[in-house]
Amino acid sequence: MSAELTVSAVQSVALPGGLAANIDEHVRLLEDADAHGARLAVFPELSLTGYDLDLFSDESAWLTRPSAQLSELQAACEDMGISAVVGAAVREPDRTPHLASVLVRPGAPAVIAPKMHLHGREREIFEPGDRLTVVEVDGWKVALAVCFDVAQPGHAAEAAAAGADLYAASAVYVAGEERRLDLHFGARAMDSRFFALLANAGGSSALGASCGHSGVWGPDGHRIASAAGTGAEVVTAILFRSALARYARPA
Repeated sequence: MSAELTVSAVQSVALPGGLAANIDEHVRLLEDADAHGARLAVFPELSLTGYDLDLFSDESAWLTRPSAQLSELQAACEDMGISAVVGAAVREPDRTPHLASVLVRPGAPAVIAPKMHLHGREREIFEPGDRLTVVEVDGWKVALAVCFDVAQPGHAAEAAAAGADLYAASAVYVAGEERRLDLHFGARAMDSRFFALLANAGGSSALGASCGHSGVWGPDGHRIASAAGTGAEVVTAILFRSALARYARPA
């Protein structure tokens, strides 16, 4: 079990051109995260297409065969020894549509982590997930969340009960939501005594202009790393297990 974990919140800007163009951009940003020593890089909600729900009337915007469609990303993760969490619309083998985080990691098949708390028009397109997804990276337990999941305190509480060390969220927060963003992640980290990470979409989406502020919060609720602007940026932090022990509640 590693005493520390280096993580990157990747504030990416979705490109036109569909999955192929954005996978290439993800690999480029992964190389940046790897250069900073990251073992885990987390991308925004729907990072492989951008947050535009109208796109999903076209079947080519969906992940239906992750092992084939993400083969380039898988190869990059293998080469770098890094794990990546990307955002996508996923159609399961039984045709169930999910808005999901997808974990791509060396030596293992992709893990699909569906968004549990859908919001607005998402409910017309996707089915909610029925399970919390917790994965391990270098012995650290990482709970995956997607945007509106973070607005539900019970979601983070379930992650804490599952022993999560890091609550990693992919999201789209827009201009005017800066205070909401900081309160959400500071409160989730402090209440559950774990680290929290936000990968917010950069640039603009169908929801509006990004407010930026991707980053990491410590188990005391204070922010320890933050994006400088609203464009593409890789925000990296080293997490120390000793900090978790310092703030852990007595058994």
